[in-house]
Amino acid sequence: MQTDANDPRSVTAAEPATEGASRPVATVRGLHLRLPGGVHALRGVDLEIEAGEIVGLVGESGSGKTMLGLSLLGLAPAGARFEGEAWLAGTEMTAADSEARRLARREHAGAVFQDPMTSLNPTMKIGTQVGEAAASREAVVEALEQVGFPEPERRLGQYPHELSGGLRQRVMIAMAIARRPALVLLDEPTTALDVTLQRTTLKLLRGLRDELGVAMLFITHDLAVAAEIADRVAVLYAGRVAELGVPSAVFRHPSHPYTAGLLASRLALAGGDRDGELATLGGEPPDPRRLPPGCPFEPRCPFSREVCSLGLPALVPSPRHPGLDACVRAAEIAPELEAGAARALALAPPPVSSAPEPAPGVAALELRHVEKTFRSRRHEQRAVSDVSLTVPEGGALALVGESGCGKTTILRIAVALERAGGGAVELGPGGRPQMVFQDAGSSLTPWMTVRQLLDERVRTEGLGAAERSRRIDETLAWVGLSQEVATMRPSRLSGGQRQRVALARAVIVPPALLACDEPTSALDVSLAAVVINLLRRLRRELGVALLFVTHDLAVARAVAEEIAVMSAGRIVERGETDRVLREPQSEETRRLLEAVPSMERTWR
Repeated sequence: MQTDANDPRSVTAAEPATEGASRPVATVRGLHLRLPGGVHALRGVDLEIEAGEIVGLVGESGSGKTMLGLSLLGLAPAGARFEGEAWLAGTEMTAADSEARRLARREHAGAVFQDPMTSLNPTMKIGTQVGEAAASREAVVEALEQVGFPEPERRLGQYPHELSGGLRQRVMIAMAIARRPALVLLDEPTTALDVTLQRTTLKLLRGLRDELGVAMLFITHDLAVAAEIADRVAVLYAGRVAELGVPSAVFRHPSHPYTAGLLASRLALAGGDRDGELATLGGEPPDPRRLPPGCPFEPRCPFSREVCSLGLPALVPSPRHPGLDACVRAAEIAPELEAGAARALALAPPPVSSAPEPAPGVAALELRHVEKTFRSRRHEQRAVSDVSLTVPEGGALALVGESGCGKTTILRIAVALERAGGGAVELGPGGRPQMVFQDAGSSLTPWMTVRQLLDERVRTEGLGAAERSRRIDETLAWVGLSQEVATMRPSRLSGGQRQRVALARAVIVPPALLACDEPTSALDVSLAAVVINLLRRLRRELGVALLFVTHDLAVARAVAEEIAVMSAGRIVERGETDRVLREPQSEETRRLLEAVPSMERTWR
């Protein structure tokens, strides 16, 4: 079957089901999705989701996770073309007309996306917005109560901007479950949350599944989150399912080299080398407009043989666990994978020299008793209270803590994007500080090419055109980007490429201090490791100091030798990173550590 996503045809036939067996709430069979411009986003995906089941979708950016979810909801981009089938509670969503798809979504589906502020209407009260999904005021209050929203009756008249990030996400979940749907799509719903809010949200979602029997398709790049919440996990690569099964089996005994590579790229809270290069998956995912005829992972796979390039491998029973994999050599390479994914895949690069010791007595940044209060007509909020810290020249300090604790305010004060309300801010010698934001895409001018973005920055040095061009080429190579990327605009780049462009722009004129605001939070595990390796090179080769904000304690450990834990605008604990994570002294640090997702803790 090949149809256009906007084809005005209704599907009246019911989804086939085995007699006497319960019908899955969602079924995908041989699903192909082609987007305008020749992108082959999905390539023969097969997947079923049972009532009350949580299926996790993991894989690198661009693997097809979001497109699979949107296809099941009949929300594929305009001009998309399908082959195969995607059933949602009896409606075939690839061929149904727009009205049939809308009714199927309204009656049988809900959705929660990464950033609630892009989904909630800022001009509408939350009670009104939840009311669009619920049938009555009583149903609105009930839905908000079910998601643990405090004092829902009193707060129905609030607007989204008056709520914290965690409460906005609860409003989105309330809207998604208000009609008791058969399926809820959750696309990275915890990525922007700190670890304690993430833990609370995962517990909430599991409770809703148990109480309402709703099925969930949970998209995440965090393998530990998938292990913690999912009943089954599907690993996607280049629009295909590479491996499928129970998380404890798939992640303990991966049979596809790609899954093993993702696991080997994960950061740890303890053990391992904090100074050398982190293990990463070599190469890049294939261009979805020019996919290879064989296994799409073959160009990056150290186990590849000629047979791997002859055709697309089928999803068949795994030799290492009760699930499925799509590797024609899985049985042959099983002993090597059993011996250890990182070693077998040769992912870990050779050791490199450690970052230089920070210069004693020389500070790239010093804050002394810094205060900051934000005022509006209705109230004032103390964001930072009596914060003092020092980042040595060439050193690295990580700021961690719950959302709203003041981390980003400190970062913005350090680079003069905010003015301190009190105290002193002193910068050391060298180039002026630069900042790398969480969302690199929104920080890059969309109508400029990468070369133009970098040239704009390097012009401040007064260099001639030839010297600027040479500096741009060298910097692109330094962050691992090809010359082809220089001609592209940000919209054509992957998330990892955009983050590397943001780093290139920040260091093309080397700063004395680089301030980073969650630069890896939206990246998959392998790309996060690539960015962290780049930051380590910055310190090792350019002597740049780092002030790094993150809610991921494993990332903090990988980046910085010193950590400061913030709560309610104050630093409540500070010290050498491994010591603080191993022997926390404050209750806030202990709470953060207990909330970190852990595969091992989940399976005990």
